[in-house]
Amino acid sequence: MSLDEPIAEDGNAKAYSVSELSFALKRTLEEAYGYVRLRGELSKVTHHSNGHVYLSLKDDKATIDGVIWKGNVRGLQVRPEQGLEVVVTGKITTYPMGSRYQIVIDSMEPAGIGALLAQLERLKAKLSDEGLFDPARKRPLPSMPMVIGVITSPTGAVIRDILHRIRDRWPAHVIVWPVVVQGEAAAAQVCAAIKGFNAYEPRPDVLIVARGGGSVEDLWAFNDETLARTVAESGIPLISAVGHETDTTLIDFVSDRRAPTPTAAAEMATPVLAELRGLIADYERRLARCGGRVVEERRQRLSAAAGGLPRPDDVLALARQRFDIVAGKLSAGLARNVAVHERELARIASPLKPGLLQRHARVELERLERLAVRMRPAIDRGFSRAADRITSFDKLLRSLNPDAVLERGFARIERADGSLARSAKALASGEAVQLVFADGKRGAVVDGRAAKGKVSAPEQGDLF
Repeated sequence: MSLDEPIAEDGNAKAYSVSELSFALKRTLEEAYGYVRLRGELSKVTHHSNGHVYLSLKDDKATIDGVIWKGNVRGLQVRPEQGLEVVVTGKITTYPMGSRYQIVIDSMEPAGIGALLAQLERLKAKLSDEGLFDPARKRPLPSMPMVIGVITSPTGAVIRDILHRIRDRWPAHVIVWPVVVQGEAAAAQVCAAIKGFNAYEPRPDVLIVARGGGSVEDLWAFNDETLARTVAESGIPLISAVGHETDTTLIDFVSDRRAPTPTAAAEMATPVLAELRGLIADYERRLARCGGRVVEERRQRLSAAAGGLPRPDDVLALARQRFDIVAGKLSAGLARNVAVHERELARIASPLKPGLLQRHARVELERLERLAVRMRPAIDRGFSRAADRITSFDKLLRSLNPDAVLERGFARIERADGSLARSAKALASGEAVQLVFADGKRGAVVDGRAAKGKVSAPEQGDLF
């Protein structure tokens, strides 16, 4: 559609539709400007849930809307924030639905060092308020690490200095995770390395994140918020050694220890083996001297105490002599005792023969058999008498059963607590009782009128 035909067939100005005019203006604006670079201050920054970023660029006289599509957000050098002065590159276009123009931003960079530092200060204040810089959360470094993880560039002097320093000081196993330490991909790679070491087996005892010196822009990757949070969340103590002693980055504040140089980081992470050996040798010498003094002191005290005691030979001489005399008599006495018992055994054993013992056993067996024959009738009579006594006891028990008389028409009176009422005097007027018959129980209440009329009930005879 073109706007070069202003006159219609009827001689009037051509009537365009709203969409025709809007899209014609859109094409004109895009063809006239294409890609441009703008410098301004960010305002109205909105990070949408779909990943896009909507914002405005302004200076002291004008404002232009802008949008950064999700695919370009990850590649930005700085995070868009309110009040940050930046230089952006993008395409000028219009938004026909709202009759406004905007810039679609492809890249963004800070307008200067001052802007970078201002952004860094705001981020530092934010993380400090969250407690990530709190000294109480920083962990102590291991005194004698066995495995050390180093995150740095695989080329350059930094890794050589670290490895050389560790090798001279301590025999630790060093694992190097190579990363880029400058540019847009540096922060993401260092984050991945820290997370990888935390999941690695064998897990390092300490981590070193190292980089040589450089400008603020060169070290800017280590001011990344995501990297700072990853360092704070690491389960392994971490030493930051980024830049020279005067350089300070964000991970220096969240790491467990900051080293002024990569070489100093290697020294912080490791003890000196030679010094430890010398210290142990000194402890051994001091222990030997102390032990020697203690033994000598005990020996002198023992000698002084032994001076007041009699000699062992003098104390044991009499007992030793008595022992020798008794021992000399013991052998002869034992021999005579054995001889006496031997003669006695021979005297007793001479009349003993197997036939004699067998004959005696047969006699005893026959006697036992005769005794058993005589005792059997007596045992049977005893069992019979016992059975008769049991039978008589059973009859007597049945005759004494208090429930047996109930079958003959008698009843038993029981009180409320289950006790037996043995006399009329024991019952009070109005007291509830139980009449127990042979076929069941019936409740009753004592009348008491017989007592008032002085009429005595006939006595019940003895049931038994």
